[in-house]
Amino acid sequence: MYLVKVYVTYKESVLDPQGEAVKGAVHRLGFNTIEEIRIGKYFEIKVSASEESVETVIEEICDKLLANVNMETYRYEILSMEEA
Repeated sequence: MYLVKVYVTYKESVLDPQGEAVKGAVHRLGFNTIEEIRIGKYFEIKVSASEESVETVIEEICDKLLANVNMETYRYEILSMEEA
């Protein structure tokens, strides 16, 4: 059994209006050293498959459902349940 942590964020070239709104709020609180805030999505997925097929399954799920690959990028970490 594996635990996969998936992080999805906008590509650098895509405007992140939610991140800009949060940055504005942070600046209004007086934290003016903050240069950029990007908002993203986080998923935890438990997979019962061989280690080799986990990556294939996660790539397919990310490409088809979790991320809009035209606007977003994703990365993931695969941990055995003993490590998690």
